Amino acid sequence: MCNGAVSVNASPGRPAVRSEPGSGSATAPGYLDWASTAPLHPAARETLLAALDAGWSDPARLYGAARRSRAAFDAAREQAASILGARGDEVSFPTSGTQAVHLAVLGTVAARRRVGSDLVVSAVEHSSVLNAAALAAADQGAVREVPVDALGRVDVEAFAAELRRAPVALANLQSANHEVGTRQPTDEVAALCAAAGIPLHVDAAQTLGRLAAPSGWDLLTGSAHKWGGPAGVGILAVRTGTRWRSPLPEDERQSGRVPGFENVPAVLAAVAALAAREAEREAEAGRLTGLVDRVRREVPQVVPDVQVVGDPDPAGRAPHIVTFSCLYVPGEALLSELDRAGIAVSSGSSCTSSALTPSHVLVAMGALSHGNIRVSFGRDSTDADVDRLLAVLPPAVARLRREAGAAGL
Repeated sequence: MCNGAVSVNASPGRPAVRSEPGSGSATAPGYLDWASTAPLHPAARETLLAALDAGWSDPARLYGAARRSRAAFDAAREQAASILGARGDEVSFPTSGTQAVHLAVLGTVAARRRVGSDLVVSAVEHSSVLNAAALAAADQGAVREVPVDALGRVDVEAFAAELRRAPVALANLQSANHEVGTRQPTDEVAALCAAAGIPLHVDAAQTLGRLAAPSGWDLLTGSAHKWGGPAGVGILAVRTGTRWRSPLPEDERQSGRVPGFENVPAVLAAVAALAAREAEREAEAGRLTGLVDRVRREVPQVVPDVQVVGDPDPAGRAPHIVTFSCLYVPGEALLSELDRAGIAVSSGSSCTSSALTPSHVLVAMGALSHGNIRVSFGRDSTDADVDRLLAVLPPAVARLRREAGAAGL
């Protein structure tokens, strides 16, 4: 199995599907939305095909096929835990990154009601965190939002001040922002939380498989489809000693943390992709940073009145994300223009689907919240994708600005 992934006996006569980094084989040219979702990593595809035949049995049963499923599942969990810097029994696999976040937030608050019901969040957390926090605090508590600077980085002193205001059930801080890529000071905040005796939940959805796993967390969440695993698998890690109680009906699966039948093939594929991405991580980070740097540098050269947001220093941001805003252009219209030219990007809030509402992240940063485009790269992205974006973007923006001027906007 690729890159040290969990072994599952392959099906006779079924060839493995492979691709090489940068080959463009997994995605069509012009796919620049890897922060939303990534195609299956070749290691995940190979593992999934094998596991569909060898890992289908109920891992809770005692006969041979079931024991093999359980052994493969447990080995995958141990492998994922080693990448996260956790113990195997601290890791479970919800049905999505969103469910992982909901379980982390609601389960911690449920277990710490006697301590307090308030939650501390950064103003730029993902909507899954903000929505779960609002629900957790609905009856007795409050959600305290900590401001960020113009780069999207949380104010550590303001975060510390909120932690000192009793009572706090849970603090939440993403490892890097999902819209602009800015890395957050999780180590500093983790030290503050530890000193205050307040658990810290880190949403690492945008950095697992792309950067080293954060440290100092009490709860960690992520989403497999972000790193090239199959959709429908999240990851939830809860440190031993952290007070947590499932907010869902009691279930005997996955140590009572996640209810329902384990999707063993999908979990094995997700961990295989994570292990493969971990092996590729350093080389890919440097390559993707180069693509992001090109966009940050060259888009303002070919399109006037553009604001590039996020941290300009590569050390201060995730390697794969760059966001810019074009004045006098609706983001939805620009997204459609690029789509017609075969370029797939995100616009508006990255966690909004069809209705493109102003981004709460950009509003919190004081940046332009309309006409914004998020470009994100992955293992199949090349300089040719950047060349194509730079060729298509200027005439698209110029055309939309002319139309907006003609309409009196």
